[in-house]
Amino acid sequence: MTSPTLRGATRSSTSGPVRVAWALLGAFLLVWVVFEMIKHAGWVIPLGVLGFIAPDLSFFIGASGPHQHGQLPRGTVGPYNLVHRPIGPVLWMTVTALLADGPGDNAAPFTFGLAWLLHIAMDRALGYGLRTADGWQR
Repeated sequence: MTSPTLRGATRSSTSGPVRVAWALLGAFLLVWVVFEMIKHAGWVIPLGVLGFIAPDLSFFIGASGPHQHGQLPRGTVGPYNLVHRPIGPVLWMTVTALLADGPGDNAAPFTFGLAWLLHIAMDRALGYGLRTADGWQR
């Protein structure tokens, strides 16, 4: 008889140079997000903070399913992968930029998208990537 193999790795196997590139993008985005928050203040600050933490709120969707340490429950994987893809915040920022009537009109939602992309970049730089269908790190 064979016993089921437990997967101990909780971080992705992305190469070092790719993680460094993500870290550099993250540093650039961090400076840009802070700049936008200081420049515009008001609603830009809370939406910037929310944009940074919002992707991890997907952990609460379907979180009660069975799983092991380092594995997401199956019900959480879909929403987690959806909000941890860079195309989401890029599309969000593009749409908010196109819908603005003038400079500064879209600062708060645009900064939300920047902070969301910052979150993704920092996750990738730290080795946290998308998940497989069964919840493990790719």
